[in-house]
Amino acid sequence: MAHASSKIRRQFPRPLEILDLMKFKAPDFNGKRRRLSAALTIADLRTIAKRRTPTAAFDYTDGAAEGELSLTRARQAFEDIEFHPSVLRDVSAVDTSTTIFGGPSGMPFGIAPTGFTRLMQTEGELAGAGAAGAAGIPFTLSTLGTTSIEAVKAANPAGRNWFQLYVMRDREISYELTRRAAAAGFDTLFFTVDTPVARARLRDQRNGFSIPPQLTPGTIINALPRPWWWWDFLTTPKLEFASLSSTGGTVGELLDSAMDPTISFADLTIIRDIWPGKLVIKGVQSVDDAKAFAKAGVDGVVLSNHGGRQLDRAPIPFHLLPEVAREVGKDLEVTIDTGIMNGADIVASIALGAKFTLIGRAYLYGLMAGGEAGVHRAIDILAAEITRTMRLLGATCLEELKPSHVTQLQRLAPISVAGSSSSPSS
Repeated sequence: MAHASSKIRRQFPRPLEILDLMKFKAPDFNGKRRRLSAALTIADLRTIAKRRTPTAAFDYTDGAAEGELSLTRARQAFEDIEFHPSVLRDVSAVDTSTTIFGGPSGMPFGIAPTGFTRLMQTEGELAGAGAAGAAGIPFTLSTLGTTSIEAVKAANPAGRNWFQLYVMRDREISYELTRRAAAAGFDTLFFTVDTPVARARLRDQRNGFSIPPQLTPGTIINALPRPWWWWDFLTTPKLEFASLSSTGGTVGELLDSAMDPTISFADLTIIRDIWPGKLVIKGVQSVDDAKAFAKAGVDGVVLSNHGGRQLDRAPIPFHLLPEVAREVGKDLEVTIDTGIMNGADIVASIALGAKFTLIGRAYLYGLMAGGEAGVHRAIDILAAEITRTMRLLGATCLEELKPSHVTQLQRLAPISVAGSSSSPSS
């Protein structure tokens, strides 16, 4: 029997055919644009960010508290899902828009509050606010942000700006920040409840990370391959904090000197009287607390363990989500953060009952990778992943995403205790 290859007629390659295969892209001599366009995922942006940012600043962003188990488990929870698509649906047009806390958002995520942001990259909150405004999503400024309330408003004049509030030892600082945010037109306040004291962030301690950064033999050696970061830091205006009048010391020392472990529902009542807009509780980590805040008449809760940066081994927000949504979803709007690194994470959260999601590190990786252009890239990556996942699930709008689209798989399960009436949760 003759082999098939012996039946194929061969010929010498034709030069024109070879030339037709040799199609080269014009080289892009813009280094920032080139490296950002090569980033296809948030993980790619993280790789670029790590290469371009001094270790102490990168680790402050990338790290978490203690053994970093809370963050690891939160990310693992998003990996441990199974999607269930509906097929033969017309998904030629997909609408990712939503309404949240009384206003619109072009996508089901916004930028979370992050502290000391200009230390990661000098454009800081201005880059985040500008990119969020261009994308039609909300931007949240932290009490420990490095840009003033008024400057953020100027960077995002027509967009939605939110403010995250810590209750400080000096209550008048918190009250004044609340009034300033209201005067600047911020429409939503995140009253943060999970930071009565600072947790040990061991990466920061090992790196000797301080505010502002100190020039030491170690930091100088680490800066040698990253001169652009120090050039940006040293040639741009001094850090301007939204709340701190003085700095100096580690991040933990600064937080402990500013936060107040006596925070209580009485503080919430005072802030409610001062704040005219939507009031949201950030840092909820139990169903019972979510119910209590619903009874208190707030507008929403953010299920969050602070990105794993406070209590290590804290509850996993994504695992809490279905029960919280069932119990209080009709009374207030449920938002979730911690561990979101992919648009599929956002789609799964919406399907299981979240009204909205927040991204923190994902945005900061983009910022460190390329300033405002990098934040745009991070938003574009997540938006494309959201749209693609919705299409593959057969959903044309967020309202069509249902719990039946997602199964939460489980690696960690509570050990049953003899005589206990409680059932294990996912």
